Amino acid sequence: MLTRLTVRNLAIVESADVAFGEGLNIITGETGAGKSVLMGALELVLGARADASTVRDGAKEARVEAEFTLTDAQVCADVARILDDAGLPPCEDGALIVRRTVSATGGGRVHVNDAASTVQTLRALGRLLVDVHGPNDHQSLLEESFQRRLLDAYGKVDLAPYAAAWRNLCDLRTELDALQGDAGDFAEECERLRYAVDELDAANLCEEDETELPARHAAAAHAAEILDCANAVTSALSGDDDASAANALASAGARLAEMAKYHEPAQEWREELESVAVRVQELARSVEDSVSRLDADPETLQALDDRLSLVQRLKRKYNCPTVPALLELRDARAARLADLEGRDGRIRELTDAVAAAEAAVAKAGATLGAARRKASERFAKAVTKELHGLGFLKAGFGAALTARAPDASGCDAVEFRFEPNPGEPPRPLRDIASTGEIARVMLAVKAVSAEHDAIPVLVFDEIDSNIGGEVGRAVGERLRAVSRHHQVIAITHLPQSAVWGDRHLAVAKTVSGGRTRTAIRVLEGDDRVAEIARMLGGASLTSVVAQHARELLALAADKPVKK
Repeated sequence: MLTRLTVRNLAIVESADVAFGEGLNIITGETGAGKSVLMGALELVLGARADASTVRDGAKEARVEAEFTLTDAQVCADVARILDDAGLPPCEDGALIVRRTVSATGGGRVHVNDAASTVQTLRALGRLLVDVHGPNDHQSLLEESFQRRLLDAYGKVDLAPYAAAWRNLCDLRTELDALQGDAGDFAEECERLRYAVDELDAANLCEEDETELPARHAAAAHAAEILDCANAVTSALSGDDDASAANALASAGARLAEMAKYHEPAQEWREELESVAVRVQELARSVEDSVSRLDADPETLQALDDRLSLVQRLKRKYNCPTVPALLELRDARAARLADLEGRDGRIRELTDAVAAAEAAVAKAGATLGAARRKASERFAKAVTKELHGLGFLKAGFGAALTARAPDASGCDAVEFRFEPNPGEPPRPLRDIASTGEIARVMLAVKAVSAEHDAIPVLVFDEIDSNIGGEVGRAVGERLRAVSRHHQVIAITHLPQSAVWGDRHLAVAKTVSGGRTRTAIRVLEGDDRVAEIARMLGGASLTSVVAQHARELLALAADKPVKK
């Protein structure tokens, strides 16, 4: 629920801290006292468009902060998902704090749980948490999609089977449309793919082109230098020159053999020296063997050079850093080419699959429509009963379903219809001219759907305008009934409605120091009696009016709420 709304320097409100409670919160006050400013403040933190002109004269900025306490598991999960997607801190102990600042020079800031955020995130949160209805704010009730969602929620209609059938149909149609695209585009794509596959196949690439080819090319390009170095190394290791390593080791071995006759450790040294001599000979043979296979032929070098150039060109052309990447690209394009070349057969398969999927959608749509029609009968009776209690004693309400082309929501259009008087044909709600009528219809619908509506906070801004007397009492009674399933905040001018509130807040305008200020306070006891009396009698606050106020409050307190 909304626990607190803090407003600073917004229009005539210099500073206001409003604490809301569970159940029905009533807000009253003289016309122009600032009640509409409170609603504007709430809409700001719900993502409404900001206007610098609303900043109080002389202030640098206006600030609105709303604190919500979240208890419903589904609402908590939905809010957590939005916060996580936006990279915002999670709610601690179910507390959500949203803040909106509007600068007098234009622009502003948004914070959610003390972290910078966006207006788009506020709107997403607002759609989950608060539903605002005013005397001219019933457009949602006139929308077919809103009417359909209300009916589905009321009837607990299972949309999942139809939704699955519709998604399958859409996926198949998308694939079929892609295959049935422009024939010229299709031919061009096949030609491009075929050229790439043929070119890569002709290159006969292999893993060795990535690892061994550069080394072989480098060796062939520097064959002369390698041979010169190898000859020098083998000569130094095992040449005939007395200075070669092999001859030097042989000479040293002979001296150690002579030494061993008189000095025992020399025998061990001699054996080690012979081992070294063997390794030197093996090293020399390895060098000779390696360079003996070195091909210094210019034609071989040219072939290696051509091969390396080809591999590098293909890497650049297809933007592949390695030969394995080129091989993967070749396989992917070959697979795509095979798919396209099998296009006609796949089109036939998809055409049959789409026909079957359309039949499945029609069947699921018929089941969905039957469930909706069953729910519409119960829904219409319940709303009609509520309308009778709201002063439409002979009125009727209907939820008509008409067949239409399938879409994501089903195969039926839902239209709420209102019959104000017997003998008159039912009319779509959008044809109702009176804001008082449409406001009461909205309240009746909300009263019926309250148990099924997931939005936790409902705000009614003067929905009882243009009515009075006994109908006003009925409106207040229905507001309280709705508040047993939601937190309700209602601005009203009708005392017959106001007495039903669980919490009564009064907005008053004062002038101090030449500036207009708005104050908000909670009314209890005699203060509440005085406010109801003011609403009843205006300036004539006689004892009779005060007694009437007490009687209205007592009646609302004692009478059980109609569920």
